[in-house]
Amino acid sequence: MGIKQIKSVSEYSKIRGAETLHPLINVLDYDNLKFLEPASYNFSFYCIFLKETKCGDLRYGKETYDYQEESLVFVAPGQILTVEKYSPGIKPKGKVLIFHPDFLRGTALNHIMTDYRFFSYSVNEALHLSIKEKDMVVNMFNTIENELQQNLDKHSKTLVISHLQLLLNYSTRFYDRQFITREHINKGILERFEDLLNNYFSSDRPVDIGLPSVSGCADELHLSANYFGDLIKKETGISAQEYIQTKVIDITKEKIFDNNKSISEVAYELGFKYPQHFTRLFKQKTGVTPIEYRNLN
Repeated sequence: MGIKQIKSVSEYSKIRGAETLHPLINVLDYDNLKFLEPASYNFSFYCIFLKETKCGDLRYGKETYDYQEESLVFVAPGQILTVEKYSPGIKPKGKVLIFHPDFLRGTALNHIMTDYRFFSYSVNEALHLSIKEKDMVVNMFNTIENELQQNLDKHSKTLVISHLQLLLNYSTRFYDRQFITREHINKGILERFEDLLNNYFSSDRPVDIGLPSVSGCADELHLSANYFGDLIKKETGISAQEYIQTKVIDITKEKIFDNNKSISEVAYELGFKYPQHFTRLFKQKTGVTPIEYRNLN
């Protein structure tokens, strides 16, 4: 079965049996929606699903979304979302906010959409809402819906964009809270990341493949690169890339005292294609070149 493309807000609204409040943005209520046919979909617009029941119907890539009751799921244009049959006997409850990138054109929000990295989160990364947070989100969905139901005037778009940005900013705050409240899970991921790097550098992979990448590590940990990067930053205060570089420097300091190996050999063993890149990174992190470090110690 191929991937079904849904290109417009009005096309999606029509398929779900809902009124199109605006050709570029709409709010839909699950109470009044037709079921989406089980299939893989490629939407040309942003989707924010507020799920108030756990109905096991959404999959991103190979994994089912990790959402319980009261969750938000964010999907960016072009992502492949698989809709599966609903769990037996469960009627979906919640809302869907969809908006086309064209709705953002010419607004300040358009320039900062990439800051809302959760649109690139995928597996096991839905936003779990407290009851209070869910009530706030429902209120923001309703405010946008009410504004779209008014007769459009010169203020309409500015107000809708403001409420949309407010929703995204609160979602950022709620995700920050989730990173903290799921700290025990995050610590486990950090430990697995450390083990992954240790195993990587004690194998032949650096010579065969090169330095480990953030996206490669995220894949091995079954996380999206953005979620993984944000989690590591929250837990350690540095980016995942900086964490890898710090690990490289720590291992370098052990290897560098083998006088039988040249600095170039150490660089190649660690996965550097060019020794000068290795020397530059080492000096940037330690203040001295590898040779100076070897001689100093």
